[in-house]
Amino acid sequence: MTLLVARRLLHAFLLILAVLVLNFLLIHMAPGDPADVIAGEMGGATEEMMADIRKTYGLDKPVYVQLGVYLTRALQGDLGQSFFYNAPVLDLVASRAGPTILLVATALLFAIFVGTLLGVIASHKPKGFVSGLVTVVSVIGYSAPIFWTGMMLVILFAWVYPIFPIANMYDITKSGGFFGRVIDILYHLILPSLTLGIVYLAQYARLTRASMLEILGSDYIRTARAKGVAEVKVYGHHALRNAVLPVVTIAGLQFGSIISGAVLVETVFSWPGLGTLAFESILARDYPTILGILFFSSLLVIVANLITDFVYRLVDPRIRTGG
Repeated sequence: MTLLVARRLLHAFLLILAVLVLNFLLIHMAPGDPADVIAGEMGGATEEMMADIRKTYGLDKPVYVQLGVYLTRALQGDLGQSFFYNAPVLDLVASRAGPTILLVATALLFAIFVGTLLGVIASHKPKGFVSGLVTVVSVIGYSAPIFWTGMMLVILFAWVYPIFPIANMYDITKSGGFFGRVIDILYHLILPSLTLGIVYLAQYARLTRASMLEILGSDYIRTARAKGVAEVKVYGHHALRNAVLPVVTIAGLQFGSIISGAVLVETVFSWPGLGTLAFESILARDYPTILGILFFSSLLVIVANLITDFVYRLVDPRIRTGG
């Protein structure tokens, strides 16, 4: 296990290094000059001032020199200084990371648990009404764009039935101590997490249904039923434990896409996370902040895949034993 962890960490380090280099080169290949944006925020600048701006932020050096400086600082935990916000990128990312992680984790857990439950229910009677309803709802949920789903939820639950708030992470006018603030955050989290989770819920429901139907037709399931094993135990212990393996795999692989989906959700609901910060930084051509967000997002995806690998080993004993 120690050797496995060391190997995974080495692969993760090399992957992070490759991500840093690739993101840096792609960002600097994009058209536009950050110095122009900075000068525009200042209300204009002369040629001498433009030269000073480029020198201050290291934009006057060749790209390979900028890359070397960036990698050296990044490996030391310094992601640079934001052009637009005039603040350390690490502080900006750290201040916005919590809301994004909360949103993504809530949406993913909701999608996995509810989607798996619906898939199991649909597999009980594959030709019944419930199975057909789950299939139709899954197809609709998977086909609908995230921003459209968000707007429909806003219209339904904020205009037609004004139940949930549609903007920000909490209400600054309310005061109720720590637990009051937690409840308020969870209240504001409902619509964004539903919007982000519905698409993935549909995939997990369909995947679980197909996997359960395949496993329920296996020989060992027929043997268990022939021995008189209770149907609840057949579904819960024998079938579901194997059917959930593809769900775990897909959840780990989709963690990157769910983070990218969070950008749209945060924009729709004014959620103060990395998505909103990324949107503002792209408009301002704030290269260091964009690179910092990409780096942190890549780090989250790598960590999620490492966790998925170990969860897979916990769920399937054959992997632990080398089978």
